[in-house]
Amino acid sequence: MSEPEVWLRGPVPGYDPMVLPVVHSLLQVREDLARLETMVAPANLWARPGGAASIGFHVRHTGGALDRLLTYARGDTLDDAQRAFLAREETPGDPAPGLAALVADANRTIERSLDQLRTTDARRLLDERRVGRAGLPSTVLGLLVHAAEHSTRHMGQAITTARILGGT
Repeated sequence: MSEPEVWLRGPVPGYDPMVLPVVHSLLQVREDLARLETMVAPANLWARPGGAASIGFHVRHTGGALDRLLTYARGDTLDDAQRAFLAREETPGDPAPGLAALVADANRTIERSLDQLRTTDARRLLDERRVGRAGLPSTVLGLLVHAAEHSTRHMGQAITTARILGGT
């Protein structure tokens, strides 16, 4: 029998229980990234079956969006590099990076996010935060939960696309 999903493996030392569901989600994404690396042929990385987003986009966007959401959770605004990254997430680039490079980038962002979660004060989870140029309302908790679900959603889409392209 394979190991249960991360959220069923119990507490992760060093994290407040209030942020543990977010930690579990990011650890699951990290495992899904490793699994994805074994599933994708290089020719399929930037393919867009039926006009759907590519696997490359999903992996790149997972890291980029996570970085942006955790920036807002800290109460900071995006910098020029983050805005530039957002603008090029869908474009493979020339030369287009391979899956290993995209996964490594996403994993670095996950590690930084886990470090941030380790020091997140649970008493501040309901603190108001503003999102984007429009300053839309959220909270630290709202941003963290969205970061978790958004990351897992894009990994699911990447895995589904990989299965479709791989014929499995």
